[in-house]
Amino acid sequence: MKSEQIVENLNKYFPEPKCELEYKTPYELLVSVILSAQCTDKRVCQVTRELFKEYDTPEKMITLSQEELEEKIHSCGFYRNKAKNILAMSRSLLENFNGQVPNDLEALQTLAGVGRKTANVVYSEAFKGDAIAVDTHVLRVSNRLGLVKTDNVLECEKTLMSTFNKSDWGRLHLQMVLFGRYVCKAQKPECENCPFKPECTR
Repeated sequence: MKSEQIVENLNKYFPEPKCELEYKTPYELLVSVILSAQCTDKRVCQVTRELFKEYDTPEKMITLSQEELEEKIHSCGFYRNKAKNILAMSRSLLENFNGQVPNDLEALQTLAGVGRKTANVVYSEAFKGDAIAVDTHVLRVSNRLGLVKTDNVLECEKTLMSTFNKSDWGRLHLQMVLFGRYVCKAQKPECENCPFKPECTR
């Protein structure tokens, strides 16, 4: 399938795609993305609405003990590791970046708990940089559309970057996430409503 056709159809489906995590600052987004691993955005938003009332900056976050933060984020799952990473990331921001989330992919990946996918999300969403973050939705949609044949997220990311115009990356990432979340679902995909049905490899 031609990349232009994919972009055209996704633009019709999601003309103004928006990140479903709720945040006011790059720091809030970074914390939210760390919490979102193996967790729904809906659950993360329920947790961060309360968390960010008092702990919306690195300075405020590190006043919490590991146990206190674990209790606040418990329902997001993997809470021990996430709490550890959020506190370490917050300290690193204060020690190395004057408390500010860096607008740089390599610098973002030096922070605790921040891998390539998380860095790409923050760089693209908070700073409007050109990046494609490959999560489970993007990987599944990419395989079903025949763009890739791989379970390797880095391989998928590189293929998508070489297939689509750089100016489309940020919007395309969001569109593919939403498409995978609501149409091309892992279980019971809504194939009858899919514009890509004739070309789907599923």
